[in-house]
Amino acid sequence: MPASERVPAIGDGLSGDAVGGITGAELLTHGELTVLGRLRDASNAVLYCEIAHEGVTAHCVYKPVAGERPLWDFPDGTLAQREVAAYLVSEATGWGLVPPTVLRDGPYGEGMCQLWIDTPGEDGEDADDGDGLLALVDAEEPAPGWKAVGFAEVGEGRTALLVHADDERLRRLAVLDAVINNADRKGGHLLPAAQGGLYAIDHGVTFNAENKLRTLLWGWAGEPLTEEAVEVLGKLAAELGDGGLGARLAGLITAAELAALRERVADLLRTGRHPEPSGEWPAIPWPPI
Repeated sequence: MPASERVPAIGDGLSGDAVGGITGAELLTHGELTVLGRLRDASNAVLYCEIAHEGVTAHCVYKPVAGERPLWDFPDGTLAQREVAAYLVSEATGWGLVPPTVLRDGPYGEGMCQLWIDTPGEDGEDADDGDGLLALVDAEEPAPGWKAVGFAEVGEGRTALLVHADDERLRRLAVLDAVINNADRKGGHLLPAAQGGLYAIDHGVTFNAENKLRTLLWGWAGEPLTEEAVEVLGKLAAELGDGGLGARLAGLITAAELAALRERVADLLRTGRHPEPSGEWPAIPWPPI
C-alpha cells in the first residue's frame, strides 16, 4: 500500500490527530483487525495486528480479555478496560502520554486495541539505550540532570544507584501514574519515540481503590508539583464530575475505584507535592524492567 495511505507510526507524531480524515481511535474502533503474530514475552496474551479502515492501515496490539491471567488484587477480566481508562485520563490531561486505545471486539472476543509505537532503531536506525531515561551508576548521588530512585543489587554483593533522567516528560508521567494509581511502572513501559516524543504502555493494573503505586519514577517524591501539573490536575478534577470523563470512566472501572481516583486528584491538589512511597506496598515493581 502506498505510504500516503498508511497511518504514520506513533513515533512519527500520530496520537489523537486525524490522518486522512481518521483519528487513531476511530481507526482502532472501526477498522478490520488482522492478527499477524503474538508477543510471547508478555504475561497476558498480546497479539500484534494490522488495522485497516477506509484505505488507511496501521499496526496495533490487541489484548483479548480471554487471554488475561487472573490477579488476586484486581477483578477478573478487567485489565483491558483499565488500559482504556488510562488512555482517557491521559487524553484529559492534554499530555498525550498513552497511545490511542479502545475497547472492541476482535478475532478472540472483546479486548483492548492500542496503536503500535515505533521507537528509534526499529527501522535500522541507531537507538540510544532507553533514550537515556534510566541508568545504573556506580555512585552515591545522582549526577546533574538525574534523579535518584534507590540502590539495586547488581550481583557479587555489589550495588548500584538506579537513576532516571530529570526530564519533564517523565515528570508528567509520574503525575499521571499517581493519578491512575499505576501498580507497575517498569522501565520497559517507557517508549521514546521520534521527534522527542515519549509514550507509556501497559496500564492493566491501574485504578485500584487501594494505594498500590509502584514505579521507577520516584525521583521527584515529596517535591512540589510544577505549575503546569497543578493547572492540569485542577482541570482534571472538574472533568471527573458525574458527566463527561467521569461518566465514561464509570463504564470501565468500579464506583469505588472512580471515587478513589477523584480523591487522589484532590489529594495531589491539596498537598501540591509528588507522592512518596507509603511503606504499605513495595514501592518499585519487580522485575524493574
